[in-house]
Amino acid sequence: MKKIFHYIAICIMGLMFSCNDSYLERYPLAELAPENYFRNAKELENYTNTFYDQLPDALAIHYNNPHQADDEARNTLPDEFRGTRITPGSGGGWSWSALRRINIYLAHSHQCEDEAARLLYDGVARFFRVYFYFDKVVRFGDVPWYDAVLGVDDEKLKKPRDSRKFVFDKMLEDIDFAIEHGREQKSEQLITKWTALALKSRMCLFEGTFRKYHGLGDWEEILQESVRASEQLMEAGVYRIYTGNPNAVYQELFTAEEANPDEMILARQYTEAVPLVHTANFHILSASFGRPGMTKSVVNSYLMADGTRFTDIPGYETMTFYEETQNRDPRMAQTIRTPGYRRIGSNQTSVPDFATSVTGYQYVKYILSPAYDEGRNINDMPIFRYAEVLLNYAEAKAELGTLLQPDVDRSIKLLRDRVDMPNLNVDVANANPDPFLLSEYPHVTKGANTGVLLEIRRERRVELVKEGHRYRDLMRWKEGARLARPFYGMYFPGAGEYDLDQDGVIDLVIYEGSAPTPVPGRQYQRLGELVLENGRNGGRIVNLPDITKKWDEEKDYLYPIPLDELLLNDNLEQNDGWNKTGG
Repeated sequence: MKKIFHYIAICIMGLMFSCNDSYLERYPLAELAPENYFRNAKELENYTNTFYDQLPDALAIHYNNPHQADDEARNTLPDEFRGTRITPGSGGGWSWSALRRINIYLAHSHQCEDEAARLLYDGVARFFRVYFYFDKVVRFGDVPWYDAVLGVDDEKLKKPRDSRKFVFDKMLEDIDFAIEHGREQKSEQLITKWTALALKSRMCLFEGTFRKYHGLGDWEEILQESVRASEQLMEAGVYRIYTGNPNAVYQELFTAEEANPDEMILARQYTEAVPLVHTANFHILSASFGRPGMTKSVVNSYLMADGTRFTDIPGYETMTFYEETQNRDPRMAQTIRTPGYRRIGSNQTSVPDFATSVTGYQYVKYILSPAYDEGRNINDMPIFRYAEVLLNYAEAKAELGTLLQPDVDRSIKLLRDRVDMPNLNVDVANANPDPFLLSEYPHVTKGANTGVLLEIRRERRVELVKEGHRYRDLMRWKEGARLARPFYGMYFPGAGEYDLDQDGVIDLVIYEGSAPTPVPGRQYQRLGELVLENGRNGGRIVNLPDITKKWDEEKDYLYPIPLDELLLNDNLEQNDGWNKTGG
């Protein structure tokens, strides 16, 4: 039976030490003053449990925009894609209450005489301080570094932003402490030594590649840190890639009621016992929440089952749904509905539902049986998993120019072995870089390692799709302009009747003019409402063709600092290109 959700303790402690986002200097109003708390291991544990609310919930992982970026189209677009972000008056992610709670703990944990407990929970606190600042650096770049609770008149309240390089150095100090003192016993719900290594692997890959592609310098050593953290986790032998039936095992990872302990380093836990449930079934299968659909760009990225490139096949651009889904990487059929799909708990095959997917490529990742519809999912959601660490390792080494075939064999190969896909061959990839991927990533490092870098990006996209990584990946690779490209769906030659899964039964009718007399079991889409890129001459489905999408290379990689913060602290400087005064 599933364990009760660990993070519930945050509610009680959040009330005991409540705080205001706007004021770093205020001590919390509390019945228990900090000087009288933090006296034993249990009190340290209870307080550090409040930090877990920083972790993403299921909605943030599988649904929230812009996390899915160009992997997913919907019937709405976030401001990031439309180029309509403005400098907010307040809010905008410039919130410091979570950091203040952490610093309160670290200022008082010495009151506990149990040194082993103090080091353990100090490590947890410093992990979460890194997690907090990682988000801030990704969002704003330079930010002020605070590692103490400030008094009301403290001059540091008016300090300018510290450089992202200074802040990142402080983050490295914290994460190394968390690694050194973290619990050795692995847990899918608690922060451990292994969670800290996974975070270091992730954050150093982000920062190293961001510095490289944005021309900030000092990136090589940061990528080396990512490699070292990944290797330490890999060589510990604590985690492995979960294996099983190649045609089901990948999907099983994300539909399991309990996070798989072999591969999931940290997961958000859900259970009916509390109850604490999420809404993956509802958001993916409902017509009311954006009708999310995978984009054709992702579909084109999946390799053929024999390891060759789908986009090398003549005429791939105009293949029908049935044709393009045959003999592909098995992860495709475990991520979206393909011909022959049977939902968990059903013996009937189902084709994509165009009423709930704007592209026709309908997700099945995270989808449970109909019994869990209406917002009742209890499958745990991935936050850190071992597959990502392997991908981080391979990419960091490739960017450094040190990736060799044995490095691929201990990383990418394990992911492909899971689904019986051929291994990535470094020499073959570099001898013939994929033209399709070159068009997808025009800023990729050009050189002897270009081909394998592109293939690792392919692998990352396919393996981690819909897990909330894609937007940050585009930001660090300086490929934000992809968000201004059209989002495409399935190809259709025009109006007509379509047997999507080639079982001899018409599934979809695309019509012009008046709607035909409906036939049970058929879907109907009016041409013009279902927009094809060449109109009645057919083409790919075009998502939201009437909405202009923009990307500003000069400013859109970072978010603006809210105007009220600039007024309160005249030492803060606004990010380039954003309003400084609200004028």
